[in-house]
Amino acid sequence: MTMTDAELAAHLARTAGRILIEVRESGLFAGKQLGSAGDEVSNRFLLHALRAQRPDDGILSEESRDTLTRLDKDRVWIIDPVDGTREYGEARADWAVHVGLSIGGEAKVGAVALPGLNGGEILRSDRTAPPGPAPERPRLVVSRTRPAPQAEAVARAIGGELVAMGSAGAKAMAVVRGAAEIYLHAGGQYQWDNCAPVAVAAAHGLHCSRIDGSPLRYNGPDTALPDLLICRPEWAERVLEEVRRAS
Repeated sequence: MTMTDAELAAHLARTAGRILIEVRESGLFAGKQLGSAGDEVSNRFLLHALRAQRPDDGILSEESRDTLTRLDKDRVWIIDPVDGTREYGEARADWAVHVGLSIGGEAKVGAVALPGLNGGEILRSDRTAPPGPAPERPRLVVSRTRPAPQAEAVARAIGGELVAMGSAGAKAMAVVRGAAEIYLHAGGQYQWDNCAPVAVAAAHGLHCSRIDGSPLRYNGPDTALPDLLICRPEWAERVLEEVRRAS
């Protein structure tokens, strides 16, 4: 069966999510061993599947050594086999699987699976809906353990509510799903942390940028992509202005 890039991304993210649930429910691993086993099994599946289905494309994965051969490719799959390993190991809902495709340095196609949420949800760049009504008081999703000072400053300035959550994918998808309005991160990330989430969020009409307002670029030699803003478009200008003031 021939699948489009978006269909393939969704199929792989969903299947990897199911595999991860089975690994956890096997009872063979606990603690850090569970996270390591999940990362390894999910990564192996995604790599084999992408090499079989898109042999001419490059791949960048959190769990594989980066050979930099991807720099010669226009199309590069950027994946995070388990985004939020701690949350996965704790059997929480706020972890994800990211399968994104960068084309010409832009996050163009993506799927983010949330296997622990409502029996398993998947958000895709090819199946979109406009954001619904927003509450009067905006909600900002932040890290459970290290919320960005910039996010805290913005929340104070706009009268927002901070909502602590696990993985980057779960936080970004909270905005897509309408469970939050703003995701502002400045504590350090990598391309695999946000490529697929940005592709999905942008397709749903959300604002996606660095926290200085510049574009998010992918498949560069440095895998670090330390900050980002994903938010409803009506909040973008105000949030970016408050970040400038806080800096």
